Order: sequence, then C-alpha cells, then structure tokens
Amino acid sequence: MSSELLTASYDYDLPEELIASEPVYPRDSAKLLVYERKSGTVTHTTFSHLLDFLPECDVFLNDTRVIKARIFGEKESGGKVELLFNKSLDAYRSLVMIRGKVREGTLLFFDDGLVATVETLNEDGSRIVTFSQNGVPVRFEALVQLLDEIGHLPLPPYMQRADRESDERDYQTLFAREAGAIAAPTASLHFTPSLFKTLKATHPIHALTLHVGAGTFKPVETDNILAHPMHSEYFHIPKEAAAVLDSDRPLLAVGTTVTRTIEYYVRTGKTEGECDLFLNPHNPPQRVTHLLTNFHLPKSTLIMLVSAFIGREKTLQLYQEAIVHRYRFFSYGDAMLIL
Repeated sequence: MSSELLTASYDYDLPEELIASEPVYPRDSAKLLVYERKSGTVTHTTFSHLLDFLPECDVFLNDTRVIKARIFGEKESGGKVELLFNKSLDAYRSLVMIRGKVREGTLLFFDDGLVATVETLNEDGSRIVTFSQNGVPVRFEALVQLLDEIGHLPLPPYMQRADRESDERDYQTLFAREAGAIAAPTASLHFTPSLFKTLKATHPIHALTLHVGAGTFKPVETDNILAHPMHSEYFHIPKEAAAVLDSDRPLLAVGTTVTRTIEYYVRTGKTEGECDLFLNPHNPPQRVTHLLTNFHLPKSTLIMLVSAFIGREKTLQLYQEAIVHRYRFFSYGDAMLIL
C-alpha cells in the first residue's frame, strides 16, 4: 500500500505547548505561513499581511454560526448527564452525543423545562433524540434559541478547558449568520473588522453555509484512509455563489469547510444537502485555486485535505517548519495560505 493511503503516514509529533487554547489579540496578529506552489517559496509573516500575498481571486467564506450545543442535565434517576447536539436530522429529530448511559425511551431533563427523549441508539455511539418543552415538541429553530439560553459553546476537546464568556466572541467569525455548527470554521477567525473591510474592497466575496459537525474532530482510525467512513454535514450554496463556481475565475477557499462544499458542488451539481466529500491525495481538488487554513490534528481528514493540494510529504514538511518557528496549532492557532 502506498504511503499516501496509510493513515500512519499522516502522523507528526507536536509539542503540547503549541496547542492553542487561547486566541491571540488582535486576531490578525496570528502568524501566517505562505506557501507558493509554483516557486516553492515559503514566507513567514502575520495574518495582517494577508492581502500582500493574495492574488486576484473570488473569496468564499462559510457563514455558519456556532451554537451553544453542549448542555448539562440529569436523568429521571437523578444521575448527571451531558448532551452534545451534533446536527438536525429534520424539524424535530436531532443527532446527538450523550455522556452517560441511556436506553431508548430515556428522558433527560435540562434547564428551562427542556426535555430530550432518546429515540434511537446508533452503533457509532451517537443517539437520536427529540426535544420538548412543557410537553410541546420543539422544532430546530426554537431549539437553537433555547440552547443559546442554557447551553455552552462546545470548545474542541484538545483545549482542555470549559468555555468562557470571551469564547462567545472569540470562537465565532465576524460573518457568522446561519445557526447550526458545533465547531467554528477556524480559518475565518483571524479576520479583524478592519482587515475584512479591506478584503471586501479589493476582492469579490461570497458566502456559503456548511454546518460543521462533530465528525470534524473524529480521527481516522482505519489503516487505509480510503476505508474511513466520512461524516456528512448540511450545506447550502446560494445561486449567486454557484454561478461564480461555474465560471473559470480563480477562487480562495477560506477554510477546509468551504473547500469541501465547493468541491462537492463541482462533483454533484447540488447546492443544498449533505456533504460527505473526503478530499485526499487520491481525490484532489478540481475547482479551488487557493486555500487558507489552520494547522490540523495528526491523522485527521483535514491534514489529508491539505495534502490533496500539495502532497503528503510537502504538508508534513511545512508542518515541521511551522513547529520550528513556534506556530500555534488547531482552532485558536495560526494559519497557512496555499497559493
């Protein structure tokens, strides 16, 4: 089996102190590694200098908004329980993760009279539940509002801390609008109002939506990456944005979520639905010209996506260079621009 197909080939050693559990201020003071594929040039700068390197292109952003998807409650027995909303399956059914033993039919009680009924236990450990309040079924739109009142932002587990009030600002993009994600599209977190205003004045900007789910943190556990069961996430592409994708104009995808959404559209022609595209060196991008992204977990589908652009060896080489230069990794970490 080729090394590109071996999950173990996407591993790397990261000093624990380089895992970012806090953002930097201002946002655009984060480090930026710029890699130009044609020349092989690597430049170390800061995100505030992004526009010094960005060529003429249309810029695509993900306007999803992270919801307070983690709630704490108790079972009828009084035992404590933690529920993490993952995504809506329809108007009333939700896919969730539950910490604590439950059975089908178990009732879980939360603040503000919110009750979750466990409907299905899935083999992968996820659960399907329905929510009600005062005996009335709760639709997804109302559930989001309730979660915003009683819930907590679901910070990635590697941050190893509880969410704080400051995270409500820091773990949300400037252009977050469509509620539904349980993780931020982190490449977008580096924009300040001033930098984003300048970007809008110099480059056409388009928004699409992909609600980032818990699967984004799921490591690849199969020996062969192609055997990995890829998670799916809801997406929507407006007609105006799709028209640009149908053109031959160069594109910057701000983040891996945007990249997967664009590439799924190119392959299927669908502007709405569930995206389960797995980009890797054996399934490279067909439409995205440039990529702006953070530094990702070892053996994750995200580092494999970066490898789809520049190859596995070059990806690991650049990651090692970032480690040497003390870049900060993961959601609150620094960024890389691939041209």
